[in-house]
Amino acid sequence: MAVTIKSEHEIELMREAGRLLAIMHEELHKEIKPGMSTWDIDHIGETIIRDFGCVPNFLNYNGYPASICTSVNDEVVHGIPSKKRILQEGDIISLDCGLIYKGYHSDAARTWGVGEISEEAQRLIDVTKQSFFEGIKFAKEGNHLYEISKAIQDYAEGFGYSIVRDLVGHGIGTHLHEDPQIPNFKPKGRGLKLQAGMTLAIEPMINEGVYDVEWMDDDWTVVTADGKLSAHYENTILVTKDGCEILTLLR
Repeated sequence: MAVTIKSEHEIELMREAGRLLAIMHEELHKEIKPGMSTWDIDHIGETIIRDFGCVPNFLNYNGYPASICTSVNDEVVHGIPSKKRILQEGDIISLDCGLIYKGYHSDAARTWGVGEISEEAQRLIDVTKQSFFEGIKFAKEGNHLYEISKAIQDYAEGFGYSIVRDLVGHGIGTHLHEDPQIPNFKPKGRGLKLQAGMTLAIEPMINEGVYDVEWMDDDWTVVTADGKLSAHYENTILVTKDGCEILTLLR
């Protein structure tokens, strides 16, 4: 699959897909509290998406059985919602999800605290979020993709955290996952040259300890190898001539 450049009409559709997803994330954040299950979160999120007249793009994607990935504490990504997984005071949870609006996808993730959380957990969440914003400073026509990757890595590692190597961001459009793959660490080379009209899902996944991860027996849930916390922050962005536009963030 080649990297696609979106037309003005396609960009408008992706803006709306992103706006609706941003609203859904804000509504989900209001609902998070100790004592609720991750299944509750998935049910609320899917209901909001369908009330918008959209389709949850994670549901049944390569067999994934839910609409919202709910990853708690040492779970990096792809946690499966369950009525048995009850949120506790002090947990952190990342919510990763997307929707399809008139054939176009959006994708975004947020990590939140459940009730009162430790200073250490909040710092990890904050650094992960800011690493995204450090990265997209380089999301501009004429720059190279791995400039984004390097900025994310430099910022997060500056706080003593590690960057997950086994999972990366991606292009997005009429498919949830399109080219290019977007690592959150600097590989060799410069990566492709960015062009206006590219739409990308930039998603730092930052671990408190080592960067190594493991897959659980459900073949979906990814956890930190050392059992320490992980945080995830993602937005769908549009590359422009002068910088980038974040499509999944409310102004």
